[in-house]
Amino acid sequence: MDATVEQTLRDAIRTIPDYPKPGILFRDITTLLNQPRAFRRAVDELVHPYSGTGIEQVAGIEARGFILGGAIAHQLSAGFVPIRKKGKLPHETVRIAYSLEYGVDEMEIHRDAVRAGEKVILVDDLIATGGTAEGAVKLLQQMGANVIAACFVIDLPDLGGRKKIEALGVPVRTLIAFEGH
Repeated sequence: MDATVEQTLRDAIRTIPDYPKPGILFRDITTLLNQPRAFRRAVDELVHPYSGTGIEQVAGIEARGFILGGAIAHQLSAGFVPIRKKGKLPHETVRIAYSLEYGVDEMEIHRDAVRAGEKVILVDDLIATGGTAEGAVKLLQQMGANVIAACFVIDLPDLGGRKKIEALGVPVRTLIAFEGH
């Protein structure tokens, strides 16, 4: 990725200090989504390495992962699989508990959303501590998916999430990194 793409994305992301609590710099991609050129560049950069590789499903983590994942699935001519918080999907589901910074939550996927051996990429806007993405990868793998990669617009490397995903044998692709948390 060239410097102009990185700068386009960096310039399009709003930083909100002290949200959701004091000392946090929240990286808000809604401003990126609102700018057609930046949104297109982000999707193109996330799609590029997987074009022509036979990706069958793109799994997106609620909620910004739905936006990015839907666009990426469209570009790859793949299906889209929503990974949602417990109780939000209407059909029979498979569920996994995962760790958050301050506790545990659960996410789920429809039982028939992914077939064993399908090539899947996981998508979300940002990887921080990695708890949610780690849970999503484990859920997909539990269902028999071949998780080819986990893709994020933003990496917060100081929080170590990337390492958790790579420890599961899944390569991580990010477009930009912001220091701190």
